[in-house]
Amino acid sequence: MDRQQEFVLRTVEERDIRFIRLWFTDVLGMLKSVAIAPAELESAFSEGIGFDGSSIEGLTRVYEADMIARPDPTTFQVLPWRGDRHGTARMFCDILTPDGEPSLADSRNVLKRALAKASDKGFTFYTHPEVEFYLFNHPADASSPLVPVDQGGYFDHLARGSTHDFRRAAITMLESMGISVEFSHHEAGPGQNEIDLRYADALTTADNLMTFRTVVKEVALEQGVFASFMPKPMADQPGSGMHTHLSLFEGDRNAFHEPGAQFELSKTARSFIAGLLVHAAEITAITNQYVNSYKRLWGGSEAPSYVCWGHNNRSALVRVPMYKPGKGNSSRIEYRALDSATNPYLAYAVILAAGLKGIEEGYELPEETEDDVWELTDSERRALGIKPLPQSLDAAIQIMETSELVAETLGEHVFDFVLRNKRQEWDAYRSQVTPFELKRFLQVL
Repeated sequence: MDRQQEFVLRTVEERDIRFIRLWFTDVLGMLKSVAIAPAELESAFSEGIGFDGSSIEGLTRVYEADMIARPDPTTFQVLPWRGDRHGTARMFCDILTPDGEPSLADSRNVLKRALAKASDKGFTFYTHPEVEFYLFNHPADASSPLVPVDQGGYFDHLARGSTHDFRRAAITMLESMGISVEFSHHEAGPGQNEIDLRYADALTTADNLMTFRTVVKEVALEQGVFASFMPKPMADQPGSGMHTHLSLFEGDRNAFHEPGAQFELSKTARSFIAGLLVHAAEITAITNQYVNSYKRLWGGSEAPSYVCWGHNNRSALVRVPMYKPGKGNSSRIEYRALDSATNPYLAYAVILAAGLKGIEEGYELPEETEDDVWELTDSERRALGIKPLPQSLDAAIQIMETSELVAETLGEHVFDFVLRNKRQEWDAYRSQVTPFELKRFLQVL
């Protein structure tokens, strides 16, 4: 037994932890959980906990259903919303086959494989997400109008505003679990908030995001409201994105930084951006995985719809933030397509793969886009070589299914499941008769 496992066992005893929740994520990014008693911890570390994988979205087929969840002791945290007495803790798990091999269908393993590939090239991948979400008063049912908890806007400071209290409570809870928060503020939409997590390696960030979504929903329930990470819950208001800042490090050196270069971006950084641009359309079905995601991407409000990059250009897909002279480690890029409902493990895996492909193949970075891309005409965008992102989930999966990069990164099992699941989602969506159609056509046709 290693030191980390010993620390967990000691902490469970000292803090009177009665339940340990083992967390993992299905292929769609939904959190799954099973609780074990402290007496089962040692065997969970050594042997894992068996479960029926065929009942989890995308994990395995019925005839090979047995799977094992083995907890990662480095992710141990006490759940603060469960109280101090007879407390509850959680650990993330790696999913294994019965013979102890990593499951090819485990989202966390997909990201681990991508990170191992980067590590073989000497790189560590760091990410810093800006997570947006809405807070609503509880509707009577799903068909009731959504009522935001306030009518605030970007950076508004609302006297006695409920979102102040909400963000304070959520951040306090996150930090008690070892998740550092950098910024928080009211976003542009009524009831919309943003909380930015401090940068960390991509696996830690993905684990933190799964915890973040749970914490936000728990705090919302405590305060009598509900939180939604739906990409575009209201047609006439901004969508919720998850712009993510990215950087590669070689040891302690930021591989994206080169003093004296344009924007202080190294050749490595420029090739990484080029990789993102070349493969952006292929990875969009992963970074924006729901039919609703495309209402955000094509709904204005600074959402990126076109494949281009720019220095401090918030209409671009890839933005290079203002660099800070003398602070080379702060050099980074920002990928703006991601929404808050993505599976972070898969999303960061395909983003990293696209960037690494650009480095491996020495992709050349095109000229930056200085214009507001939304203000250009179609012909002006074509003249500049600026292509659109997919405009629907259907278009995104058609592009993804021809992508060798995404197939290789996800692995055959996850790749096939995502395609199958998303085709079903699109078929169900397009078969609906919407309120828009009824309102416009029912009486006039």
